[in-house]
Amino acid sequence: MEKSQDCYILVVDDLPDNLVLLQTILEGEGHRVDVADSGALALAKVEASPPDLILLDLMMPDIDGFEVTQRLRQNDQYAAVAILIITAAQNVDEDEGLQIGANGFIRKPVNFEELLEKVEAFC
Repeated sequence: MEKSQDCYILVVDDLPDNLVLLQTILEGEGHRVDVADSGALALAKVEASPPDLILLDLMMPDIDGFEVTQRLRQNDQYAAVAILIITAAQNVDEDEGLQIGANGFIRKPVNFEELLEKVEAFC
């Protein structure tokens, strides 16, 4: 697989192990990766330097992934930022997520081949 050049990805998850794992895999594919451990920090990082793609955990203690998505989509400045929601929840309404502006979903446990295919579609 050809490595993407200069794709900036923000990984958002409240679990440090998930952040390290995803960052390691994505950097190994040649992506620039930043991490945030909360929805609030993710919003601040996007405002400071909008990424090409956000891998966004749905269930977080402060601001959940759907709300982060809604807030970003309310600002035209971030319309080009792709958002993939990552979730372990089985009862999540993916249609709701797509309607508020998510570009897709990835289920936990993450299949890394599927993850990389979806990342490549946006980078």
